[in-house]
Amino acid sequence: MGEAIERFFASLPARAPAVLRGPTRGRLQLDLTTGNRTEHWFLEIAPESVRVSREQLPADAIFTVSADLFEGLVTGREAGMAAVLRNEATFSGQVVLFLLFRRFFPDPPGVRDPRETAREHVRRSV
Repeated sequence: MGEAIERFFASLPARAPAVLRGPTRGRLQLDLTTGNRTEHWFLEIAPESVRVSREQLPADAIFTVSADLFEGLVTGREAGMAAVLRNEATFSGQVVLFLLFRRFFPDPPGVRDPRETAREHVRRSV
């Protein structure tokens, strides 16, 4: 497994308070595949916290993706929802857990928040 993936999972608990602000709770299993091998990651999501483990426990949702594509997701080169829509990744269970989890993925390089772009435009025109 790539170093970027390891760093991503290690960073989740510290980043959770800023990302997980709603009342949603649940267990998300991530299955990262390489050939015929699957590595399992388990996230226990709660408001402002996430616990990461390698255990295989009952999950409310499962996200299955190749390890290569997941590395693209955690580095901002790929988009999670686009991967699911292209059927390059699958998701089953409580959709809200995937929608929350994808907030941890970085934006692609060079992407800007359209609200900030609009604010800059207003400042320039005043």
